Amino acid sequence: QVQLVESGGGLVQAGGSLRLSCAASGRTSSRYAMGWFRQAPGKEREFVAAITWNGDRTYYADSVKGRFTISRDNAKNMVYLQMNSLNPEDTAVYYCARGLTSSGGRSPSDFGSWGQGTQVTVSS
Repeated sequence: QVQLVESGGGLVQAGGSLRLSCAASGRTSSRYAMGWFRQAPGKEREFVAAITWNGDRTYYADSVKGRFTISRDNAKNMVYLQMNSLNPEDTAVYYCARGLTSSGGRSPSDFGSWGQGTQVTVSS
């Protein structure tokens, strides 16, 4: 079993930046894609970004493309989400997830292990 712990959330003004981190422990393996999802109050969990096991491909939701960057450091069992130009619509709980395959996907069903989430609040 792998444990995922997110950190780096907080309160930021519109236009600001945050960097989320996800630390993996336990039965870690770098041979899986990793992803970030978010869930705002009253809304379904939605895809934000994903990265293949070796980082050669990244995927983004249209709403964050050009503003967010996902990266990973397999030697440290870490995944990051750099978020720039934040706006109030980005307010949500952000979840780190490990994919079921090396390539990942865009659906929550493509991911099998989840962290507890970290709150990101963007004020206008």
